[in-house]
Amino acid sequence: MTTVRQGAKVPARWRLFVCGLALIASCALAASAGAWVPHLAPLFSSALAPDPDAALPAPTRTSYREIGTTKMLGIEAPLRTRLTARIPAKLGDVLAFYRTELGKLGWQEQHDGAVIATDHVRLTFATPLGPAALELDRKDSSTSVNLVQRNREAATMAHVMPRPGRAALMLTNLSDKEAVLTVDNHTITLPARAGKERPEAPLFNMPPGKYSYALKIDGGPDRNTTIELVTGDAWEVTIGPEGDLWSPLQLY
Repeated sequence: MTTVRQGAKVPARWRLFVCGLALIASCALAASAGAWVPHLAPLFSSALAPDPDAALPAPTRTSYREIGTTKMLGIEAPLRTRLTARIPAKLGDVLAFYRTELGKLGWQEQHDGAVIATDHVRLTFATPLGPAALELDRKDSSTSVNLVQRNREAATMAHVMPRPGRAALMLTNLSDKEAVLTVDNHTITLPARAGKERPEAPLFNMPPGKYSYALKIDGGPDRNTTIELVTGDAWEVTIGPEGDLWSPLQLY
């Protein structure tokens, strides 16, 4: 064993020997690193893989995910399916994922009204079932997803499909008392349990816009609120069994 001190001169034969060892070590390290690269790449990949069990396309890597459906009595298929999720990935990566996965399902991206910004995306699609919309929002280190698909045939079978250029508003009274609803200065009297059995609930096709409505029912205080109707949407306003006014529910 030879100890090399600072300032000492090393014989030439030892310098050659040490250089040889260093060269061998560097080659071994390079070979080892090369062997590791293929295995490390998938671990650090930013690609999002689809979850085969998701009702609507969603990646396996999510911090939150929920599916909601709107159904009507006697109609097996949902009228509306909504996916909400939070994905720990960049908005651009999430957008690329959805364009790929939705394209595989035959969804056709519509360019009218599309919004693509650094922190927000809104796209609409024509799908085999009906219209759909995708919204992405970047917040902190995650991207939130709101994906909705509507089923045109199911809405038609449930008798809630709005007329062209209009929005549908269904009124339901589940209480045992007569109720009076005032919608945009028009008074509508709902008998007890009106609309409890579909499709008997009154349905109104209205121009898009924001409407105020008020409820009067015996034994209860007057209640006032508003609802915004968008062309092609269908909503339900329900009076509960106890005479309480439920929050509007989007049916389609």
